[in-house]
Amino acid sequence: MLKKNLIVVLMAGGVGVRFWPYSRNSKPKQFLDVLGSGKTLLQSTYERYLPICEPENIYVVTSEEHAHLVHKQLPALPPQQILKEPMRKNTAPCIAYASLKIRKKNPDAVMVVSPSDHLILKEAEFAATVMKAAEQAAQDDKLIT
Repeated sequence: MLKKNLIVVLMAGGVGVRFWPYSRNSKPKQFLDVLGSGKTLLQSTYERYLPICEPENIYVVTSEEHAHLVHKQLPALPPQQILKEPMRKNTAPCIAYASLKIRKKNPDAVMVVSPSDHLILKEAEFAATVMKAAEQAAQDDKLIT
């Protein structure tokens, strides 16, 4: 039951100003292959969640100007799973916006919110920890951070 209601929201709306000059407003760091792995940070993050979340339950929140980059880098992601923020206002409004959109589709959703630009080396341990937190959140109807 949890897997059906588990929703992952990847935040990909920032412009990465601290990573300048490599990261630019036209192509922020989450859309770059910073490690030379052949995958961008966004692609790596998306793939990290596939073992624990159905692809139809993964959403990306981004700006209107970067939605085309999400579509280009995650071509399997349907357009309705790319949530375009009406305006950039940082993390809390991004999460609130995604929460409102997700709740309309699935009022029983257990949401995992994740940055799209982090490096996680121990992915199996990470996945186990995320699942444990999601199960606890679902069981107790609590916010886990």
